Amino acid sequence: MVSPQGSTPGASRKPDLPVVPPLHWQHMNILVVEDHSAYRLLLGWMLQKLGLGYELAADGFMGLKAFTRRPFDLVICDCQMPFMDGYSMASAIRQHEHDHGLRRVPVIALTANLQNDTPRRCREAGMDAWLLKPLTLEQLHAVLLHWLPGSDAPQAGQETAPAPGWPTRDTLVATFGSDAIVDQLLEGLLVEAWEDYRVLRQACSTRNASLVAERLHRLVGSLVFLGGSDLESTATQLIEQVQSGDVASHSVQLELFQARLCVYLKYLSRL
Repeated sequence: MVSPQGSTPGASRKPDLPVVPPLHWQHMNILVVEDHSAYRLLLGWMLQKLGLGYELAADGFMGLKAFTRRPFDLVICDCQMPFMDGYSMASAIRQHEHDHGLRRVPVIALTANLQNDTPRRCREAGMDAWLLKPLTLEQLHAVLLHWLPGSDAPQAGQETAPAPGWPTRDTLVATFGSDAIVDQLLEGLLVEAWEDYRVLRQACSTRNASLVAERLHRLVGSLVFLGGSDLESTATQLIEQVQSGDVASHSVQLELFQARLCVYLKYLSRL
C-alpha cells in the first residue's frame, strides 16, 4: 500500500519543477468517483491538464456502473460517499475483474482524513494506494506516474521478465535475511527512485544538464544496491555524456534509459 504522505513518490515534495506528463497518457482514461461536485470538477481539470481522458461519477453505484461499461486505466475514488462508499465499490470492482478474467486496474483512494484504520480498510477493499485532500496537481502527477502503465508496458496478463542482473524475491531474501527486511528496503528505495525518475524527466525536458547528471548519479546508487547492472552501466555512461552540458544531443539515449528504468521500477514494485 502506497500513501501520498509516506511511500507514494513525490507527494510530499515542493512543486519546484513543471509537470511534464508522458505523451502516451493522451490515450489513457481515468474514472473519478467523488460525491462532492467541486472536487469532481477540480479532478477533471487536473486530469485534463495532464492530457488524460476521464469520466466523472458522483457515487459508488454510478462509478461501478461506469467501470463495468467501458475499460479504464485507473480509478480514483473517494472513501466516504452516500449509497455506496469507495471501499465497497473497490471490492465490487475486484470481484468483477475476478469473475470476468480481467486485468487488475489500479484503484487510488481519496480521503480527507487518514484515520488509523484507513490503510487497513484500503488494503482489504483491494485499493492500491491513497491520496489525501487537499490534492495538488503535482501530487496527482507523481501518483499517476507510479501507477499508470508505461508506454512500453506489457499487455494485460503478462509479466515483465527480469533482465540479467536484476534481483528476484528469492535472491533478495537470501541477501538480506527476511521478507520483512526486503519489504522495508524495497519500499524506501522505490520512494526515492520514483522521485529521482520524476525529476530526471523534468530535468531532461528543460535540458538542465547538472540536474540530469545529479539524478542519474542518485539512480546509479539505487541500482547498485539491489541489482540492475545493465541500467547502472547505461546511467554511468549518460552521466559522462551530459556533464559537458549537452542534454539535447543525448535526448534519445536519455528517453530510452527512462523507459527502461520505468519498467525496472515497476518490476521491483511487484517483488
